[in-house]
Formats: sequence, structure tokens, C-alpha cells
Amino acid sequence: MSTEHLDQTIDDRRRWRRLPYGRAILVYLLVHLATLLGVAVVDLFTHHGLIDNLSIWDGTWFLRAVHHGWPSHLPMAHGQVLASPVAFFPLLPIVLRTIAVLTGLNAAVVGLVVSGVTGLSALVAIATLAREFAGEVKAERAALLIALSPGSFVFNLIYAEGFLLTFVALGLWALLRRRWLLAGLLGALATAASPVGVAFVVSCVVTSVLAIGRDREWRSLWAPLLAPLGFIAWMAYLWIHTGNAMAWRLTERGGWNSYPSLLYPFRILAKFIANPLSPTMTGQILFAGTVITIVMLVVAFRERQPVPVLTYATTAVVLFAISYPVGLRPRFVMLAFPLTIAAATRWSGWRYRAVVAASAVFLVLMTVETLNSFAVFP
Repeated sequence: MSTEHLDQTIDDRRRWRRLPYGRAILVYLLVHLATLLGVAVVDLFTHHGLIDNLSIWDGTWFLRAVHHGWPSHLPMAHGQVLASPVAFFPLLPIVLRTIAVLTGLNAAVVGLVVSGVTGLSALVAIATLAREFAGEVKAERAALLIALSPGSFVFNLIYAEGFLLTFVALGLWALLRRRWLLAGLLGALATAASPVGVAFVVSCVVTSVLAIGRDREWRSLWAPLLAPLGFIAWMAYLWIHTGNAMAWRLTERGGWNSYPSLLYPFRILAKFIANPLSPTMTGQILFAGTVITIVMLVVAFRERQPVPVLTYATTAVVLFAISYPVGLRPRFVMLAFPLTIAAATRWSGWRYRAVVAASAVFLVLMTVETLNSFAVFP
């Protein structure tokens, strides 16, 4: 290698180091590219097409909403509500439809690009939040763990997770900075992107109550008043559009057999403990996710994360844990991202490197399983 080429290589490395969270961003981009190349290679044998291979699971329903909107009547069969786009919140379809109309691009292509870009923005937003209370070094470590999170494979699909994580992480940052109006507006976007945004609303409520109790800061009410508006507006629209006030909940229950169950996490643990070989792969994933989440929630409390951050994490974990058949699978553990921050702030050295290595291995396994099998849904 020539001296000039060596100098250029060193300059390139320094440039990445100067970029905030540059290493994590580079890893994210490399993982994203590797996934696309892997799917392209598989397509040489399946001939399904790269776009079709990635427009699966929730992406199929988001694209139906983009192309056909939401049904004005709940589809029924044998007295039961069927699966439909009603179960999927509107922000992502509206964005995809708008961009597709303005650019003339295929909506699926737009969806994959938006998901990848918002995944990157989520990484930066989460690292920015971590830096606010844990410092630059630990924020860098958190960013890398997010890039290699086993749930981050969804950024290769057409999912709303990137939007949700970006808005919630920045919303928590705004709460810490006492920027109440900004927090409320970001919360409204989060609750328009996913029902998980409701966990952020709880954080807004708790933070506002504390701010009023300590400092009589009544302006903090902007956050809890504005944050749920995305969710409320969507429920109101579905009520008017379908004539049924329970349209979303009925679609979740009838179309996906999804409902809250306080006993669900205990059943997962009991079934695995009784016979570790009996659960399906989904059961094993849910058991591992439940145990890891409990451990990491304890770590987050021991790390004394700020109240808004801990409140969001705890609420999200409870919501996921009691949601049958979702449970604490990798995608939802990732959405409780303060747990990932806790791992980055708690451990360093070989322990941190072990966590990073384990995350990378499970990310590969989840990506392969999700894209090549219907045995495990993301």
C-alpha cells in the first residue's frame, strides 16, 4: 500500500470518528447492505423479486392501506372480524402514499427506503437521548448496540418502528430538557405511528405531575395533553369511517387473535420451565426475551435512568409482556430501547463486547428466520 493511499485510509477513519456515532452508523449501513445483498442472492434461486421478498408481514398491510385506504366496513366472516389494514396506524401509509404520488416511485420501494432511513434516524435519536444523561462515550456504545439489536432487522422491511423510535427518543429528550410543547408534538406523531406510542404518553403524564408538584410548572401539561392526540384522532377516524367505536380493537382480536392477558408472561415462563424442549421456536424466543427483559429492566433501575426514560421503558415492557401472542420478542424488546441504553451504560470492556457479539449473532438468526420462514413472525 502506498504512503498516499495509507494516509487517505487514515483520514477516512478519522472522518468517521469525527461524525457523531460514526462507528454505529457505519455498522448499521453495512448490516443493511449485507441484508439486501443476501436477499438478492436468495432471489436468484426463488425468483420472487427483491421488493416482494422484503414486502412481507406487516409491510403487506401497510401497502394495502397505501393503495386502497382503510375499509369503510369491518370485513366479517362467520360472525368474526377479519384481518384488515384497520389494525395499522396511519402515519407510515400516509407518508408512503404522499412520497409515491410526488415522486412517481413504487410505494413498496418508497417504504423500504423510508424504513431504512428512519431506522438510522432512530439510532441517532436514541444515542442523543443517552448522551443527555449518560455522556458521549456511553451514548456511542448504546448506538452500536441499537445498530446490532436482534430486533433491528425490521428496518429492512416496511415497518413503522423507525418513526416510532425516532419520535419517542426525541420526545424523551425533550422531556428531559423541559421542552414541553415539543415533547407533546413528538408524542402526537408517535401515537399516530403505533399504539406503542401510548407508553410515551404515560411518561409525559408522570413527568408533568412531577414538574407541577416540584416547580409548579403548569406548562408541562402541554406534553400529556398533546401526546395522545395521534391515537385519539385515529380511533375517532375509525369510529366515523367504519361506524364502530371499537374497530381497531375488534380487528386486532378477530384478525390476529391478539388481546391483553395478564397471565401470558407467566404462561410463557411456566411452559418453558416445565419442559424446555416442548415450546416451539417462538416459545423459546419469547422465553429468552422475557428473561432478558426482566434482567435488563432491573439493570435500568439500578442505573438510575431519568424518570421519564424509566417510565417509558417500564410501561412498554408491561404492554408487550401482556399482549398475546406478541410477548417480549426481539422487535418489541428493541422498542423498549432504554433497556439497550442500560446495557451500554452498565457494562464496559469484555462484558460490553460479549453483549455486542451476542446481539450480532441473534440479529443474523432473526433476520434469516424472518425472511426465510413463516414459523416465527417478527
